Amino acid sequence: MLTDFHTHIFPDKIADKTIKLLESNIKEEYRPHKAELRGTLDALKQSMRENNVDISLVLPIATNVKQSTTINNFAASINGIDGIYSLGSLHPMQSDWESVLYDIKEKGLKGIKLHPEYQQFYIDSKESIQILKKSEELDLITVLHSGKDIGIDPPVHCTPERLSHVLDYVKGDKIVAAHLGGWKLWDDVEKYLVGTPIYFDTAFTLNFITDEQLLRIIKNHGSEKILHATDSPWEKQGRMAKHLSALPLSEEDCNNIFYKNAKKLLKIG
Repeated sequence: MLTDFHTHIFPDKIADKTIKLLESNIKEEYRPHKAELRGTLDALKQSMRENNVDISLVLPIATNVKQSTTINNFAASINGIDGIYSLGSLHPMQSDWESVLYDIKEKGLKGIKLHPEYQQFYIDSKESIQILKKSEELDLITVLHSGKDIGIDPPVHCTPERLSHVLDYVKGDKIVAAHLGGWKLWDDVEKYLVGTPIYFDTAFTLNFITDEQLLRIIKNHGSEKILHATDSPWEKQGRMAKHLSALPLSEEDCNNIFYKNAKKLLKIG
């Protein structure tokens, strides 16, 4: 079985425009980089069939304080159908953040996605902490973009060090730090986050991290806290799974990473 814990799609009417905009924002040092898919629900389903992915988790992002209702209604409409699950989202600066979290829970969504770079907030800010605490209280997963972003200038709003500060306020075992804890900040991941209760996903790390450091993080953090993920449409589904399968990982490690951890967090059979 194979799960992909980190994918993105958009409603059909805005998918092409959104992908083009995101591609145009990619910083020069990371070009050329193009999306592998159109970013639609149908495209993701086709990719899942072609790459033997059983479950994909969609991670929407509310980039302003007015988007959460529309985003969460769309998330609920696709959630739990044909192997697709979706989290909800909210903006940390919206005044009704608490009622939005309750609504996300009521809709049956398993958690939220926050993106400190796009949403421009520090992960250890008071606004962020209150959301993380309430999400944990409601038994919701929080997936975070962690580390640098290929389309946004510094400062980095969710560094491994800043993320470690939130453990003074929450347990952390419902937090997933995407991009293996902090994209292109993996030395600091090893310093500040490895060994904590926080989960890491593998999204968009292929070709950016050495196998040596990848294996070291998996070993020292524990395969029971690593989630296979791609960041589709920005990385082709199937490549990371093939890459991990070729590494000296045990069958138990692979099973944990490929599906057991995801099913445990999402509470699906």
